[in-house]
This record gives sequence, C-alpha cells and structure tokens, in this order.
Amino acid sequence: MIVEPKVFLIGESTVNKEGLSAFLTHLGVPEWTSNAPTDIEQLTEVYGRACYKSFGTELNPNITRVRGSNEAYISNILEKGDGSVLEHGVANFFFCDVSRVFTHELVRHRVGTAMSQESLRYVRLTDLDWYAPICIQENTAAMTIFEKTMEGLSNLQKDLSELYELDTTNDFNFKKQVTSAMRRIAPIGLATTIGWSCNMRTLRHVIEMRTDPGAEEEIRLVFSKVADIAIERWPNLFADYEMKIIDDLPSYKTVNTKV
Repeated sequence: MIVEPKVFLIGESTVNKEGLSAFLTHLGVPEWTSNAPTDIEQLTEVYGRACYKSFGTELNPNITRVRGSNEAYISNILEKGDGSVLEHGVANFFFCDVSRVFTHELVRHRVGTAMSQESLRYVRLTDLDWYAPICIQENTAAMTIFEKTMEGLSNLQKDLSELYELDTTNDFNFKKQVTSAMRRIAPIGLATTIGWSCNMRTLRHVIEMRTDPGAEEEIRLVFSKVADIAIERWPNLFADYEMKIIDDLPSYKTVNTKV
C-alpha cells in the first residue's frame, strides 16, 4: 500500500524547576525569571547567561545592561553564532512510514543524535507499504510497475512464511532466523519506522541540509515536516528561518549561517 511519511514529536527536554531555583539561589539571583515559551528555550537561555553571569548587572562588573526577553537573548545568540548553548536542549521524534532509502541517509547524521530503528530481524514482514516519489506518481506506467513489484515482493514474504510454517511454530529463535533471512528480499523502498533524537544545534543543521533542493526527495519531505514542527514548537530558536518552495517542496534556510 502507498503511504505518506509521518513525523511525531514525542518528547523534549524539560526544566527541573527545583534544581534551577537552587542554581539561581547559589548564583545570588533567586528572583530571576524567563519569559521563554518552552523549556528548551529557557534552558538555552540559562546556559548562555551562565557563561557570562548575565542574569542581571549585579553578578559581573563588566556588564552594564542585559537583554530582558528570551526572544531577544536567543536572537542575539543566533546572530553571533554561539551554537554550543543550543546543544543542551534535546527533541525526540519518530519518523513513520519512511523508506530505508530515507533511514540510510538519516543515519549519516551522527553528531548530536540517537537512533532506534525497527528491526527486520525480529519484525516479520507481510504486506509491504511504500512511498512513491513524485516522478513515479506522475507516470501511470511507472506506478503500475511499482505496484506490481511491491505486490509480488509482499507475496514472496507470505510464501516464505507459509513454507516455514512461521504462524504455527512457537520456536522464537527459528522465527528470528527465518525472518532475518526473509528480509534479504525486502526492497529498500519498504516503509519502516525509526526513532530519532537530537539536540537543537543538530536539528537546525539537519533541517537546512535535508530540505536543500539537492537533497533526496523523501528526506526533503520528512524534514520539511520536522521544520514546521520546530518553528511552531520553539519559535524563538527557529525565528531566523525562511522557507521557499523549490521543485514543489519546501526548502528552509537560516540567515544566521554560523550556528
């Protein structure tokens, strides 16, 4: 069955309010507060201000004024390119109904990430779902070839399951052995699921890299969805992004290229 890639934000860093309060008391600024719209943006601000003791003008004699809002503070960080403080906030995503074409490209981004992928050594395939790229969708003959191929590969999975009587055996090790063998005739275009966690600095980088017009179509589609989530969820951290439609897909770029 033809499917569309989906993106789910399932978690993100949160502030430990008691710990933050104790830290601020230790510094001597127990009354300091932030108007950050999210915990990740507050964490970014706290770590940045800690570097200069800029929670006010009383902690560092070199400071005569401070930026009062989270928006102004983060905007200055982005303009200066102080990307290291963006690494403290982490977001947790699941990408579903994506192909192994997509996952093979995603795993190239290792710095600042963690990944957990559906294992076809353990998960036995039956009916194969798949994503059809635009050039295939727009060509009726090509779509027919894709559909017949995927249907045939689905039937091969079912035939092998019946041959080895996998639905009736209780021997899990045997099931695992055969399931692992069967995946060798699964196409790289097979729809699958992968969990992906990353820090905010990495997220900004990968959005730019993977929505670029030169990137592969499916990963562009997925990370345009990620970008939409990021811009809505963390407005101050992604306020510097601009979107253009190029080749029918969104492309996101920041004006602050050093971050």
